[in-house]
Amino acid sequence: MAKANNLGEAGSGHLANLKRLAYFAAVVETGSFTAAAERLGITKAVVSQQVARLEQEFHTALLTRTTRRVAATAAGQAFYERCALILAQAHDAFDELNEAAAMPSGTLRLTAPLDYGIAAVVPAIAEFTRRHPRCKVDAMLSDQWLDVMAGDVELAIRVGWLTEPSVQARQIGTFRQVLVAAPSWQPRLAGLAHPEDLGALPFVANAALREPGRWRFSRGDDQQSSVSVTSVISLDATLAVREAVRQGAGLSVLPDYVVADDLAAGHLVPVMPAWTLPSGGIHAVFPATRFRPAKVRAFVEVLQERIAASAGRHGTM
Repeated sequence: MAKANNLGEAGSGHLANLKRLAYFAAVVETGSFTAAAERLGITKAVVSQQVARLEQEFHTALLTRTTRRVAATAAGQAFYERCALILAQAHDAFDELNEAAAMPSGTLRLTAPLDYGIAAVVPAIAEFTRRHPRCKVDAMLSDQWLDVMAGDVELAIRVGWLTEPSVQARQIGTFRQVLVAAPSWQPRLAGLAHPEDLGALPFVANAALREPGRWRFSRGDDQQSSVSVTSVISLDATLAVREAVRQGAGLSVLPDYVVADDLAAGHLVPVMPAWTLPSGGIHAVFPATRFRPAKVRAFVEVLQERIAASAGRHGTM
């Protein structure tokens, strides 16, 4: 029992003197007690004394000292690696507290697909800048994929299925895929009973998709059908595909957020609505860092609010 009490007392002492970790880490990183003291803004004597107390307390040599340089021993190097991790986490914790208390500010650089950007991201940008007048937004709306790890953007809105390694992502919504056609196609659509019947009809393909000519349909829990379609037109932008379908060029599969207004207005009609296509996710994708600026978090909150409100109104997105 006495041993346990001693350990408890020693532990309390370690917790009360965590600043020694910063002193020791600074010495290892600078290779000098003098340089460490200058970095920390304290005297060399204080740094030397605190590191010496660590060594005495644990009966372990942490540093080797010469007239020219100070270096970590094997035990000291292992201890330093733990110290560096603890100190980095502590800095992140303080940064996050400071950022949480701060108003979002600065220029937010983001990217989103052109179609979803116009339908949802631009309205969210307008709302975001109204709420946070200290913020500006530089948005790149394109069907071309931009890498968040390249450092050009702080946030990417991805629509579909994520395939990126080494990123952090948060799903903020979903969307449905809808098979549609112009109203002029209705006489020919009346005879469609199964997805396999689509092979005889012309399609407008979205070349930005991985497999624009093959689609998987389901009906209920037990009916599945994977079909290949015949593309008469191939376009590399979703909005261009929608316009071609509106003009009667053929059928196509489009996201619900792209065709919702056209379906409501009768400019497009659903095809075989009893058969459904896989739903996809809407994700906020961030560079793989532990810390996110307040402006990034604030924008994602605004966009997610608008997605939820739209889903409540339309049952989509």
